[in-house]
Amino acid sequence: MSAKSPLPPDRWAVVRLLAMDVDGILTDGTVHVSSAGAETKVFSILDGMGLKRVLQAGFAVAWISGRPSGATTARAAELHIPHVIQGRTDKLAALQELAGQLKLTAQQCAYMGDDDIDAPAIAWAGVGASVPGALPAALAAADYVTTRTAGHGAVREICEHLLAARVRPPSP
Repeated sequence: MSAKSPLPPDRWAVVRLLAMDVDGILTDGTVHVSSAGAETKVFSILDGMGLKRVLQAGFAVAWISGRPSGATTARAAELHIPHVIQGRTDKLAALQELAGQLKLTAQQCAYMGDDDIDAPAIAWAGVGASVPGALPAALAAADYVTTRTAGHGAVREICEHLLAARVRPPSP
């Protein structure tokens, strides 16, 4: 699927929280499990740099994953992700709770997801995003579908839109 039409800069400019699923967004959705039971995941350095830049620019960042993972915990710690929520399959409730704690409206939130359990959070957020290859419900809920694939710079693409909108002067 090709990217949906770009959103106007003012939609990106009001965002203060970038929240996302982990598996299928920050990774390509593959989980490697050794015969000893150790789990590994592959995360993109491009995405990591984008997340560091949005954090430095003052955005709140959250990872909301339906399953707990040591690999997710380790990567989040390395990047200093302040809000890591694992084991929550009701992504909308988790996102709304976090937005409430941060005193943010839906319009001030961006959410990225790829699965049907992400679709309600994608639809609720002021900027809902997904990736090529996502399940139909996530794609239908999304305002924006990245050109880059999951685990290969899709998060960085969203970070770049947020950063570009932040430096633009507000519309009259």
